[in-house]
Amino acid sequence: MHTHWSWDTADSSTMRRACEKAVQLGLPAIAFTEHLDFTVWDPDDRATDEGLVDRHSSRHADIDVEGYFAELAEVRDRFPELRIWSGVETGEPHLFEASVAAYLRNAPVDRVLGSLHSLAKDGRLYGVGHLLWEDADGTMRRYLGELVDMIESSDVFQVLAHVDFPRRYWPGGSHRYVEKTYEEEYRAVFRALASTGRALEVNTSSPLASVDQVRWFHEEGGEAVSFGSDAHQPAAVGQHFDVAVDIVESAGFRPGRDPFDFWRR
Repeated sequence: MHTHWSWDTADSSTMRRACEKAVQLGLPAIAFTEHLDFTVWDPDDRATDEGLVDRHSSRHADIDVEGYFAELAEVRDRFPELRIWSGVETGEPHLFEASVAAYLRNAPVDRVLGSLHSLAKDGRLYGVGHLLWEDADGTMRRYLGELVDMIESSDVFQVLAHVDFPRRYWPGGSHRYVEKTYEEEYRAVFRALASTGRALEVNTSSPLASVDQVRWFHEEGGEAVSFGSDAHQPAAVGQHFDVAVDIVESAGFRPGRDPFDFWRR
């Protein structure tokens, strides 16, 4: 989940309140994976090589590393019954390999998510929600193709976050999105991810993945599944996990070796 150390999350979203919610729900662990996005990038980043100059309408901000780890230490002392992981959600990690590596050298974490929120257009990165209104079908297919590239060219992340992120912003409402239309593109993503042995996140802030979608991952050789509430407020910690468990089990995955492990095939 995210806390106020992420640029898109309110000051009231503290680690302490999130941990209180996790304990209330009986969760064995929680991971604070703050947004790691770049508005200025390294000369050695692929974004530089591709001529990208900035982000469109960017509100992105750096993580306060010192403040983040101080609060993390505080809640680890306060909630010994929880396993509390540090983490980041790296946006477009294939475009910012050098920048991500520099950050993690100075602030190593337990869990790294890889996510794709933006696509390049005319030398800038645009949030996919902006691009959907111009061409929803083309943007979705391009997005899933870019995920394959991201998986194949970046090994920094352990979990692929919200595989169909644009679905949240689908024109006319997410209920209009037809998952089956993009089955072959999903399967290409899942084959690439499975070949690396990395985990697929079932994101419960997004419209929930269907059993079919998670089964496609299983059929393409996927080995592990992670549950992510992607909560940006404490009340959303663990939201819809009961339904997500049913989906993942129906697709052929089972609990791992211990309560902290990924679910596995």
